[in-house]
Amino acid sequence: MRKIAIFASGSGTNAENIIKYFSTRNSAKVTLVLSNKREAYVLQRAATLSVKTIFFDRNEFYTSRKVLDYLLKSDIDLIVLAGFLWLVPEDILEEFKGRIINIHPALLPKYGGKEMYGEKVHRAVIANHDRESGISIHYVNMNYDEGSIIFQARCRVDPSDTADTLASKVHALEYKHFPEVIEDLISKLPDRSKM
Repeated sequence: MRKIAIFASGSGTNAENIIKYFSTRNSAKVTLVLSNKREAYVLQRAATLSVKTIFFDRNEFYTSRKVLDYLLKSDIDLIVLAGFLWLVPEDILEEFKGRIINIHPALLPKYGGKEMYGEKVHRAVIANHDRESGISIHYVNMNYDEGSIIFQARCRVDPSDTADTLASKVHALEYKHFPEVIEDLISKLPDRSKM
């Protein structure tokens, strides 16, 4: 069975959805949830679902091998970013090349980049009078939201939409598609022992 690690910085609704999805599958299991915020609610959600949690600070992430070593020791096959707001350091990108993915609450390449996350994205979409929005699932590289796109799903933006109502539409797409895309990617991963 393949092992998934989720990195998250916030509430963790996507993380919880993914954990629950794979709890009924034989293909993979979420075995680790990591966060750069000690108070992030995602850590509580994961612990409630009996998934091991790890907190790390900026120094441990960027100037030591602590996080990378823990991922390797835990035999992680795929890293999933679900509301994680830091760039991934080069050593982890190199070790897990082609095995780190992120979800973004817009149709990339629009509305991507360092300051574009959560409600900020939905407010920008509405301010620009876009007629559609959606989600982008993409590989992670050295830059925010610039990795190759794996999958996109779209929703309509109605004239009456607010940032909150648009967020609800986008969350529905995330909950439906993110676990399915992860499962498809997991099924195509080469065996790590043969890499």
